[in-house]
Amino acid sequence: MLTSKCLKGVMTGYPLAINATNIKVTEVDFNPEFITRVIPKLDWEVLWTAANSIGHGEGLPKILEPKYEDNEELLKKVHRVLLEVEIEEGNLTCPESGRQFPISKGIPNMLLTEAEVQ
Repeated sequence: MLTSKCLKGVMTGYPLAINATNIKVTEVDFNPEFITRVIPKLDWEVLWTAANSIGHGEGLPKILEPKYEDNEELLKKVHRVLLEVEIEEGNLTCPESGRQFPISKGIPNMLLTEAEVQ
C-alpha cells in the first residue's frame, strides 16, 4: 500500500519493489475469519509478486480463485505472508524513478529530501 508518488516526476509510484536482506518469521495465531475479510481489500497481484520476491510465495496462486474463503490451506498461506513474515532489513524501490527507500529494524524510511518533493 506504500507509494512513492510524492517524488518529483512520479505519477503512480506503485507497487514498490521489495529487496529484503533480512526476514523474520514469527508465528501468529491463525484467524480464518480475519484473513477472509482482509483478502478483498488486497491488490492480489501485488501481494503475489511481493511474496514471491522475498521467497514466501510458494503455494499462492497467481490469480485468486473464487470461493477462496472455503480453502483453509490458501487462507493459512495468506495469513503467513501478511502476519508472520516481516522484512527486518532491505529496501523498497520506486518502479518509476528507481529511488530506494531503506528498511531498518522493520521500518521503511520513506522520508524525502526537499529537492525530491513535487
